Amino acid sequence: MRTLISIFCILLFLLGCGRDESAAPVVIDNPEVELTVPAGFPGFASSLEINKPTKYGVELGVLLFNEKRLSSNNTISCASCHMQANAFADANAKAIGVYDRVGLRNAPPVQNMVFMQFYNWDGNILQLEKQPLVPIITHEEMDSSILEVIDKLKDDQKYKELLKKAFGDDRLTPERIYNTIAQYEYTLISANSKYDRVKRREGDQFTTEEARGYEVFKVKCASCHSTELFTDQSFRNIGFPVNPNTDEAGRARLTGRAADYMAFRVPSLRNVEYTAPYGSFGQFATLMDVLNYFDSGVLNADNLDPIFKENGNRLPLSNQEKSDVISFLKTLSDKKFVAR
Repeated sequence: MRTLISIFCILLFLLGCGRDESAAPVVIDNPEVELTVPAGFPGFASSLEINKPTKYGVELGVLLFNEKRLSSNNTISCASCHMQANAFADANAKAIGVYDRVGLRNAPPVQNMVFMQFYNWDGNILQLEKQPLVPIITHEEMDSSILEVIDKLKDDQKYKELLKKAFGDDRLTPERIYNTIAQYEYTLISANSKYDRVKRREGDQFTTEEARGYEVFKVKCASCHSTELFTDQSFRNIGFPVNPNTDEAGRARLTGRAADYMAFRVPSLRNVEYTAPYGSFGQFATLMDVLNYFDSGVLNADNLDPIFKENGNRLPLSNQEKSDVISFLKTLSDKKFVAR
């Protein structure tokens, strides 16, 4: 009996010695970044629940967002086409990628993404974490691959240190790249324009022109540019000049439906002062160009939005109304957000 007990004790000792202490959970100090929903904004996108921004996750996302080694020739980063001074859009009619290759569409602003249901002009992305791979592999954008990107960055000490702070180890994986870029973009919330301060009754007041423009806007524009995001996030054909690139079909590229032909996601008008040129491929240089086009008559189409079709394919506006509406739209400029 004593022999059996001795053997049992020896076994316990050996098992104890062989225990893998590295399997213990790694405790990291990486607090969540608190995000709040501004008054009147819709709720957060559901994907936020599984990828909440953290202090070091966001720092890593910022580094990756500005990383030119995401592209095949190390010349193009996300920030190349999404510049803060332009509300994270750029000034080109169409996005320009590696070797000066020109893309299909205008680079949309990256703002208030955490409240959006769809991403890109045709809404082909439903989860922000799915977006970063698209420019990385697209021929006209970065023309690379996620494996090539990881191979370039995996031994970089800056990334190793931030990965350890964010995740507890220094493994650079595709998911960590996608998730941290999305975490950073989730924090890009713009809700401190003059318009917002007027609404919050913080002392600012509209000028006479801005107030008149707001009244015109509510009658003639707000049915599409609704909610405090200034978009209803719908897809509409509003008769803009058609992209001559035969690859373009608007949302119909995704759905294959005739009803979606040349329909695009209604853009938010926040910071619209900084996001020229306007339209899916930069058809218009200025806001006045857009309003003049609406007034003079848009292209007819079977699926033209009823707002235009019911008004003779126009959005009638007097010169005074156009000027006043633009004055109001400039109250949506969040100077702190764009660092101006």
